[in-house]
Amino acid sequence: MKYQTKKKAIVLLADGTIFHGKSVGNLEGTSFGEVCFNTGMTGYQEIFTDPSYFGQLMVTTNAHIGNYGTNIDEIESDSVKISGLICKNFSYEYSRDLADKSLEDFLGNSNLFAISDVDTRALVSYIRDNGAMNAVITTDVTNLESIKEQLAKQPSMKGLELSSKVSTKEPYFYGNENAKYKISALDIGIKKNILRNLAKRDAYIKVFPYNASFSDMAAWDADGYFISNGPGDPEPLVEAIETAKGLIDSGKPLFGICLGHQVIALANGVSTYKMHNGHRGINHPVLNLVTGKGEITSQNHGFAINREETEANSNLEITHEHLNDKTVAGIRIKNKQVFSVQYHPEASPGPHDSDYLFDDFFEMIKK
Repeated sequence: MKYQTKKKAIVLLADGTIFHGKSVGNLEGTSFGEVCFNTGMTGYQEIFTDPSYFGQLMVTTNAHIGNYGTNIDEIESDSVKISGLICKNFSYEYSRDLADKSLEDFLGNSNLFAISDVDTRALVSYIRDNGAMNAVITTDVTNLESIKEQLAKQPSMKGLELSSKVSTKEPYFYGNENAKYKISALDIGIKKNILRNLAKRDAYIKVFPYNASFSDMAAWDADGYFISNGPGDPEPLVEAIETAKGLIDSGKPLFGICLGHQVIALANGVSTYKMHNGHRGINHPVLNLVTGKGEITSQNHGFAINREETEANSNLEITHEHLNDKTVAGIRIKNKQVFSVQYHPEASPGPHDSDYLFDDFFEMIKK
């Protein structure tokens, strides 16, 4: 072990429950956020840099974190997006030839506070039973009353708009400008591997800020539209919902992922709700109701669309469902070239069962 003595640290949940641990790197710190957990065995670097996790304290269920280091090519955004890390065993040394630095250095470059030596099995079990809630990780264990007061002032994820915190400020281009297809993408927290998956299918992408209007996106005269994943509650995204209505009415193909899926549902009058603890991991089973095939998927969301309202909407068809709890995992708009899914077909990290969805999108464009 690199550090013989580590500072005492705690996880303090909003309901007053405390879990004990030690600081990573013998550092002092305090970090607030909504506590959530990810069940993936690999892909921690991609998880930590996923904009959809902005504002959340991440509990990793895999017992060892950091053992394969980090690689600059495996990031999903320009910086770490989680607000803090909670793990069982933190590996200061790594043993992968492709790694270019340790996870400790990677997190240190983003000034991210992390704690280890936590009984993560007990913590995850508690979240499963009691739901996701705000929490704080801190080494300030002798000043708990002040920490509790600060925690009580943290805003709830319900009603919280976070896309503006992670979206690009100005439009930018990605891919080969001589590519066969042009895609206008609305960035409400987009992952880089989504852009890679679009570009490798011979597309040139113009990425627009979260508050771009339909006219902004239509002016580029793209062959298709895309609405990305992202963090926070979808319902406050009034501008994105209005833009989605224009994209839908345009008649051109439209594909949405995760938060983009929720925005498309809201644009069709279907409400969303905050889930008990969300779906986060690379092992979630989904059934494609159109083909009858099952998919093991990568998921990361704390909100979902209302199933009853979706079923009652004559313009919508449920195309995918989550097999664990029957939540809606995919929809399409009848008589439109519009579809969306509540999981991550770009699989970063995760399995590649759902890669076909990008191909389906481009088949729509070709037609």
